[in-house]
Amino acid sequence: MRSGNPTLNDKTFERQGQRYGRDTMTIDGTVNKAFIMLVLLMAGAFVAWNNYFAGGDIIPFAIGGAILGFVLALIISFVPKTAPYLAPVYAVAEGVFLGAISANYESYYDGITLQAALLTMGIFIALLLAYKTRLIRATENFKLGIFAATAGIALVYLLSWVLGMFGVTVPYLHDSTPIGIGISVFIVIIAALNLVLDFDFIENGAQQGAPKYMEWYGAFGLLVTLVWLYLEIIRLLAKIRSRD
Repeated sequence: MRSGNPTLNDKTFERQGQRYGRDTMTIDGTVNKAFIMLVLLMAGAFVAWNNYFAGGDIIPFAIGGAILGFVLALIISFVPKTAPYLAPVYAVAEGVFLGAISANYESYYDGITLQAALLTMGIFIALLLAYKTRLIRATENFKLGIFAATAGIALVYLLSWVLGMFGVTVPYLHDSTPIGIGISVFIVIIAALNLVLDFDFIENGAQQGAPKYMEWYGAFGLLVTLVWLYLEIIRLLAKIRSRD
């Protein structure tokens, strides 16, 4: 259900706009929803973070937030009409998960969380400006390329998880070697370029008159990408600092 998905083309948006009249998706509305979800994510992260540094067990936070977030993401992706109700809950769940993971990284590498957050914000702003000024254009070939690369990364992570249950590790994926760091850099680039697909999806949805609930769906997609980008950046920074 991304902008690179052929089922979400201009004609789809046109049909939705004709059906829902003036009560349609807008860019400002999507931005507002994204801000609300970001605040909820930070609130959830604050709870898990404080629990960790107060001496509490963060494993339930990490596992619970990850599972709940994954389930909600699947429901929202397949049934976009649920986004207004489930997207805020997803933001809190992901916040709890990120707070737990970030606190764990912070205990090993002081200041890494702030560095990852600032880099994520900087990449987001840079790509937004590049998209607005049309330095980067979401052409069909661009969409297909990023979609294929993202799917490939997802398959590698899935393979790594399955093999991990049998004690087998995928070479270089989690290593702090130059090749391992290079792989992480590549994944960060692909995660960042997914933001361009999100910007394109939101802009097209507003132009074609998608229904109002798609504002929540657009904000949800944007948050999913930002969470992924942040996690990949903090993993990359951890690999680099572990070599010091």
